[in-house]
Amino acid sequence: MKIFSPFTSTACTGIAALALLSGCGKQDQHTTDDGHGHEHGQDEAKAHITTKDGVAICAEHNVPEAVCAVCKPDQAASLQPGDSMKLRLPSPNSASIIGVQTATPETGTLSDGIDCMAEVSFSQNKLAQISAPVGGIVQSVEVDLGSKVEAQQTVAKLWSASLAETVTKAVLTRQTLERERKLWAGRVTSEQALQEAEAANRAARQQASTLGFSDEQIQALEKNTTSPIYLEVRAPFAGEIVEQAAVRGATTEAGKTLFTLVDTSVMQALLHVPETALARLQPGQAVELRINSLPGKIFTGKLNWISPAVDERTRLGRARAEFDNAEHLLRDKMFATARILTRTTEGATLVPTSAIQYVGGKPFVFVQQKADLFDARAVRLGAKSNNQQEVLSGVLAHEQIAVDHAFAIKSAMLMARLGAGCADD
Repeated sequence: MKIFSPFTSTACTGIAALALLSGCGKQDQHTTDDGHGHEHGQDEAKAHITTKDGVAICAEHNVPEAVCAVCKPDQAASLQPGDSMKLRLPSPNSASIIGVQTATPETGTLSDGIDCMAEVSFSQNKLAQISAPVGGIVQSVEVDLGSKVEAQQTVAKLWSASLAETVTKAVLTRQTLERERKLWAGRVTSEQALQEAEAANRAARQQASTLGFSDEQIQALEKNTTSPIYLEVRAPFAGEIVEQAAVRGATTEAGKTLFTLVDTSVMQALLHVPETALARLQPGQAVELRINSLPGKIFTGKLNWISPAVDERTRLGRARAEFDNAEHLLRDKMFATARILTRTTEGATLVPTSAIQYVGGKPFVFVQQKADLFDARAVRLGAKSNNQQEVLSGVLAHEQIAVDHAFAIKSAMLMARLGAGCADD
């Protein structure tokens, strides 16, 4: 019968590594079961080597007893950034056996930020609902759903009795004005009559202009009175038709939306920011947007609005950012993750997040001094981004620190808490 062990092979490897690291380097000294590397009953003086300078040395680990990390791991919690304790491994090969890798810190640019969820949408400043200015009948539809249109391009034509009336009034008032001007030049009419004709023509032209008719179009219609009068509905800017309600031959009401036009070269994202982070937001901050369906692609935009309110149920605040979408990869209603960059540091000291280990609630790195000797160094941390951690103090640029399998070194340091240390009780 096959017996399944609760330990995976990885766990067994880790346990073996800990056993290797925590094993005493002088097994022949343990002649009794005192667990401290001393012969039972001998004086404490025999358990240490004292230098001629008067410094007590841990006999088991060959480091100053006061800073022996294996014997006195609890002292690590009192260290300040830059302070360290010594950690001696059983042999010069111990680190390589368990796969510890070292490297010097990197110097680079790191951005601190706020991570949040986001939803992509059309930019409200780049969206227009093209509607019918008057009620009428749709005579023709010049575009289709998805059509790319230019600014002032005709998208539909309408006919309405009120259109004909408006244009006819503009034509007649213009003719009346021309007649009054000639009469005024001949001193046949009064100045008041001329002013009244000018006012009437001005009002009629303004009404026709509101419906989209220019003076040139009115003059053209004046010369060709037999042509039907259609209102050309035009696009206010270049973009794409994303919604279409206009149907040829259908009756439409004034103000009814016929098309929705969007300039998709710019998109926006609504960000849902934790309440605790809202005080760090400012308009103009850079925002990085990532889409799950577009791995590796980062869109960069700027924060342009921060809501003054917080959702009472979710305790999330809202903010908005705009993004360039020249490649047209962003689409309306996409879900995304966003990072609002609140601080950028040039020349930051960076280490992999795997190099940071916590002892007594404080962050440490392990600085290699010799093949079998590490400094358990307290550090002060800054921002973290993309598996990199900023170290504000405690590490020098040329020092070799454990960046991989640093947890195994930490485990060796803490084995004394299980009774494996060599310090006297």
